[in-house]
Amino acid sequence: MGTVHRVIFGNCRTMKEIHDESIQLMVTSPPYYNAPFDYPNLFKNYDEFLRLIGHLARDLYRVLAPGRVACFVTDDMLVKGEKYPVVADITRLMLDAGFRYRDRIVWVKPKGYVRISRRSGVVIQHPYPMYYYPDNIQESILIFQKGRFDYSRLQELDAKSLSQSKISIDDYHSQEWYLTVWNITNVLPLGKRLEKGVAAFPEEIPKRLIKLFSYFGETVLDPFLGSGTTMKVAQELGRSSWGYEIDLELRKIIKEKFDFNHPPASRLIFIERRDARRLRSSLQRKVRTRVSVTLK
Repeated sequence: MGTVHRVIFGNCRTMKEIHDESIQLMVTSPPYYNAPFDYPNLFKNYDEFLRLIGHLARDLYRVLAPGRVACFVTDDMLVKGEKYPVVADITRLMLDAGFRYRDRIVWVKPKGYVRISRRSGVVIQHPYPMYYYPDNIQESILIFQKGRFDYSRLQELDAKSLSQSKISIDDYHSQEWYLTVWNITNVLPLGKRLEKGVAAFPEEIPKRLIKLFSYFGETVLDPFLGSGTTMKVAQELGRSSWGYEIDLELRKIIKEKFDFNHPPASRLIFIERRDARRLRSSLQRKVRTRVSVTLK
C-alpha cells in the first residue's frame, strides 16, 4: 500500500484542499504563543492567537472523520512576565467547535536539562512567601474526539491493516504508555541537528499517538507542520498525511527528513499558496537580538 504526503505552504485557517471527514487523526504542536526564544512577536496579541486556533478548530471538525481524534502538544506560555492559559483556552475552543474532551497527557522533560532560572531563583534571593515562580519542564498533550468511535467498523478492515496496526504490549508496559504522564527527552538544541532553530517535538510523541489512535493506511494531519516530524513518523508507520506550514524556508528540512527513509511507494507533494510567508529568518534574527541584549 502506497502513502501520499502532501505539504501545503500557506495559511492553515481554512484547509480547503482536504475533503470533509477524510482525516483519521490530527497531531500537531501550534506555535508557542510569542515564545521569546522560538516565536518572538509572531502574533500581535493573544486574541489573534486564539482566533487562529478557533478557525482551525472549526475546520478540524469538518475534515476529521466521525469518532476520530485530534491531539495538541502545547502548554501555557510565559511572555514578558505574563502567563497565558493556552491549555484552558485551546480546550474551550475545541469544545465550542463540537469536540469531546477525551484526555490530557503530561509530557515531562528531563530535569537535568533545566537549571534554576531568574524566575525560579527569585526565592533564593528572597526566601519568603509570595516570591515563588517555578520553572516548567512539562507540556500538555490534549486529546479531543469528534463524537464516539464506531468499533463495529473494524470488521471492514482487511487482515493486513489490522495486523500492521497492532500495538506492542511490551512497549505499552515497558514505556508506560498507560499512564497520563510520559517521560520523554525533548529535542535538544544541538548545533548539527536538522531542526536547528525550529521548535520541534521528539518523534516519540507522534509515534505513540499515531499508533494509539490510527490504523495502518489511514491519514494523519498536522496543520502546524514545522520541520515535518509528524509526517515523517506517519510515513514510517504506513500512514498517509497532510501537513500545512506557512514558512517556505522549511521546505528543504522537510524534504531531507523524508529522504532519510523514503519507501518506493511513498510520494511527497509540495503545494505553495500565494499567502505563504518566510518566517524562519526573521524569527531567528529576533531571537539573536534578544540573546544579545540579554547577555549585555
